[in-house]
Amino acid sequence: MPGERNLEKILASLDPLLQPGEYVFCSVVDPLQIDVSKCVATFREHEGFSVVMARDDADDAKLEYQQTFSWIALSVHSSLEAVGLTAAFSTALSQAGISCNVVAAFYHDHIFVPVPDAQRAVDILKGLSD
Repeated sequence: MPGERNLEKILASLDPLLQPGEYVFCSVVDPLQIDVSKCVATFREHEGFSVVMARDDADDAKLEYQQTFSWIALSVHSSLEAVGLTAAFSTALSQAGISCNVVAAFYHDHIFVPVPDAQRAVDILKGLSD
């Protein structure tokens, strides 16, 4: 089933779900130095491999990170070709002074916000559905 492309329909059915735990962004030179099965996301950059993983797993692997984040998954299955979704939720969060880091996966978008802002961010995202 293809993802939804209509922005109004997407926003009406965001259904943001706060995932349990705290998450961090790290960079490793060699992805073999970590257990990639514990990563939520990976991305190869020129400087190294960026990984998103649970804070406890990063601590166990002795990886450095700067901040902890909460993970909010948008339940709606949006198309990778949908226009305006990231702009809509990033604008709403920005207006509330909440930074967000976005990972667009095949079925869903995933938003990482600072831990102290998690519930407020979920409430703002739910408000976009109204």
